[in-house]
Amino acid sequence: MITVAYVGFGVSVREYHIPYVENREDVRVKYVYRRQEDIPQFAEYEPFYPEIIFTTDFNEVLQDDAVDLVVVAAPDQFHVSYAKEILNAGKHALIEKPFAPTAEEARQVFALAKEKGLVCMPNQNRRFDADFLAVKEVLESGKLGQPVRLESHYDYFKTNGWYDHLGTLYNLGVHTVDQIISLWGMPDQVRLDVRSIHHPGVGDDYYDLEFLYGNAKASVNTSMCVLIDYPRFTLHGTKGSFTLPPVIHNSGKKKVTGRHQINTQPAPEDRWGTLLYINEAGEKITEKVPVGCAHYERIYDSMIDAISGNGEKCVKDEEVIRVLEILEEATKVAQSHEKI
Repeated sequence: MITVAYVGFGVSVREYHIPYVENREDVRVKYVYRRQEDIPQFAEYEPFYPEIIFTTDFNEVLQDDAVDLVVVAAPDQFHVSYAKEILNAGKHALIEKPFAPTAEEARQVFALAKEKGLVCMPNQNRRFDADFLAVKEVLESGKLGQPVRLESHYDYFKTNGWYDHLGTLYNLGVHTVDQIISLWGMPDQVRLDVRSIHHPGVGDDYYDLEFLYGNAKASVNTSMCVLIDYPRFTLHGTKGSFTLPPVIHNSGKKKVTGRHQINTQPAPEDRWGTLLYINEAGEKITEKVPVGCAHYERIYDSMIDAISGNGEKCVKDEEVIRVLEILEEATKVAQSHEKI
């Protein structure tokens, strides 16, 4: 059994963390820490979690010997400072994305974790999205033959962009780039097409990032000017093709005050993928590929295994650093566009 404390009480903690551990026999959630000034923002949710201690004293969390793991879901600019404070207190740490603003700061945090003999990892939970798991299943089936082209689209239509400042890459691209690297490893070459359309020089609202792997290429695409959606994933190989429907944005879902309930049901058939391939007999075969549910609990499976010494972290330090290097370089391209 590991005892967990959370830093922050926003959507991430309430929807992507607590629901995936609250019924586990090997995890106990003891604390939620927030700064005093942050309490009013989500105070109405507190009564739905009577088993949790809500505190504004971070030292209470760090000095409690029962706490094994502290999960940081505070604003991005605090991730590194909280991570170092947690590790220096002798606790394991799970940090929301982006893990750090820079690859160098990530290296510092990982070095500290190694020095202390502790586990520290980012919450790259989108590796366990239902649609991405379907992509992995198709690739592992071998029905497409040798992979040639993978396209990942996560687009919006927003007349003023998503942010009026830099942030799209670090808040969305951090997941989609990580998915590619988790799937195919470190690319041989990276090409960056990053634009600052709505807020030139101060925004990053368009990017087409290409990753070359021998004869295969993957791309991560996001634009705020897509009114007719692309498929979420498109995959081509030497024997066929696979496509998945466009993403359904979480930001558009209605929020209900209460204890969040996760949906463990498979996706409806209109969200399934389509696989078209040539079989060994030379026949053209069309299959619908079911899409299940997200499995964000696997991040905790990995953390528990790593903490107990029964396994390695599912998100490797070198993967985190490479993703951040790409984001840093891409952000510089966005900044280079002339300001108006």
